[in-house]
Amino acid sequence: MKLEIIVAAIVLLFTAQFLYISSTTNAEFGGTDARSGGVIEELSGGTYEPTTKPFWEPPSGEIESLLFALQAALGALVIGYFFGYYRGKNQPARSGQSIQSPHSDTLKPGT
Repeated sequence: MKLEIIVAAIVLLFTAQFLYISSTTNAEFGGTDARSGGVIEELSGGTYEPTTKPFWEPPSGEIESLLFALQAALGALVIGYFFGYYRGKNQPARSGQSIQSPHSDTLKPGT
């Protein structure tokens, strides 16, 4: 319970900091993809030509965002599955199986 309170306090602290900075400055939050094109144009003086082109571009920005969100959700699902798998693998079985204690004889659940 104490850990949850600490995590909640940290999340609230970061949320308050984000809201404060967003409301007091003229900061724009954007991705690095959009900024990198501008930096390359600035550094090369407009002479840069990309060597490759994407083989497919999403028809709209919303579909691009949807695909990005699906990719993130699938990644989170895979990571969560393995965390759950290894956590369950390390926990002793709870249903009717005996638990071997290193200091005494075999223990029965509930004894």
